[in-house]
Amino acid sequence: MTRISADDLAALVGSRICHDLVSPLGAIGNGIELLALTGGGGPEMGLVAQSVAQANARLRFFRIAFGKSEGSQPVPRNEIRTILSEMTEGGRIRVSWNVDDSPSRAEAKLTFLAIQCLETALPMGGQITVSRPSATGWQLEARSDRLKFDRQLWARLTGDPDDGIGQQQISAAQVQFILLPLEAARMNRRLRLDTAEDKLAISF
Repeated sequence: MTRISADDLAALVGSRICHDLVSPLGAIGNGIELLALTGGGGPEMGLVAQSVAQANARLRFFRIAFGKSEGSQPVPRNEIRTILSEMTEGGRIRVSWNVDDSPSRAEAKLTFLAIQCLETALPMGGQITVSRPSATGWQLEARSDRLKFDRQLWARLTGDPDDGIGQQQISAAQVQFILLPLEAARMNRRLRLDTAEDKLAISF
């Protein structure tokens, strides 16, 4: 019997859940489009359509962030930008993907987990910018006039033993703070943090 790690098993479960939910959400979206073509609906139907599009985009985001990454398999740049645009439509957080080429699925997984970490620092909204300053290095920057920074939680990314990272309980909404350093270590990447009054950046 082939052995599978707990991390890989969790990733496969995540992929399966997202895969099974995308189809019914797509069917709901198609039904809403048909209603619009026949003159049905109204402003309320527009809100439902937007919510379905956001849920669909969030599922595709989760599939990359929590699913199993297949090494160098690329994720098209346009697909990433569409996911991020639809996921944040009408929300208080905007994400700019300033990368010209298509990253590997493993790199996309890292950046999506980092985006989720940065989202927790923007409870009042803000801007997240993703860039690749060099061929191998990535930088994600969150900016807002009102950043929320939990020092112990964020210390999990860099593993500073003096920050009491083993003392704080992790909630389901914070699972990315466990997964990001695990995935970074798997790819032999070192996570770095840069903080300022109105800026928080993750690089690797």
